Amino acid sequence: MTNDTSTTWQLSGFGDEIDPDPRVQCAVLSALGARHIEVRSAWGTNIVDLDDEGLDALGATIRDAGMGVSAIASPIGKSELTEPAEFELGRLDRALRAAEALGSRYIRLFSFWCRERDAAVRGRDEILNRMGTWAERAAAAGVTLVHENEKHIYGDVPERVLDIVQTVDSPALRLAWDNANFVQVGVRPVSDGWAQLAPYVVYLQVKDARFADGAVVPAGEGDGELRETIAHLRDAGFSGFASLEPHLTDFTATGGFSGAEAFGRAARAFRSLTDDAGVTLA
Repeated sequence: MTNDTSTTWQLSGFGDEIDPDPRVQCAVLSALGARHIEVRSAWGTNIVDLDDEGLDALGATIRDAGMGVSAIASPIGKSELTEPAEFELGRLDRALRAAEALGSRYIRLFSFWCRERDAAVRGRDEILNRMGTWAERAAAAGVTLVHENEKHIYGDVPERVLDIVQTVDSPALRLAWDNANFVQVGVRPVSDGWAQLAPYVVYLQVKDARFADGAVVPAGEGDGELRETIAHLRDAGFSGFASLEPHLTDFTATGGFSGAEAFGRAARAFRSLTDDAGVTLA
């Protein structure tokens, strides 16, 4: 059922899911109606590993395409807690440099691998202490960190995601909502997590998944409650970024991959859902 509303969201997407070349990334996203790109890697190099010359070249390419940057999709926090604190602080400094160079106000990050039994309980205090330091640095730089609920990290289920934002207690640390990742850890995103996490959600990462086999599928084709998510965000007055991260064909050293054709299919599936909800993607 279509809802009569003037709600507009800003469409973006993980460019390196399309092609390693940012020129191709921008061209495909633009053709799909997006005016922003989420930057995880360019020319096969992760965003936190690009030197100043690479950042300058990337920025020029994005500007020439008439696009902006919705977020720096960093790998910060996708690491073991046994790494010294300086390891992630160094990557955060490089992500902050990238955010400044590319004009982004958001940096996506994670909350450390916790694959082993009871690892989340044992590591909680150190994890939250380190994330508090990250938030302090981000606040000083005028940037907002958005935590993604990746599977097998501390913040992979709603209770621990809530623990992160409430314990760190900083406006510089908010949430990127990922429906598929919740499904892959057995969580019904809206039914199990929306009520407590909604006040902290500032960014939507668009992908869906099935409970039966964990497979990632286009928005609306899985068990991720994408229709309900869109409706809740719309009704809450959300007007931020919805970033396509389809993960439909393969995985690379820098993250998931889809290719231009599958990425386009994912974009059309999401737009169908937003159209039905009365949400305009711009």
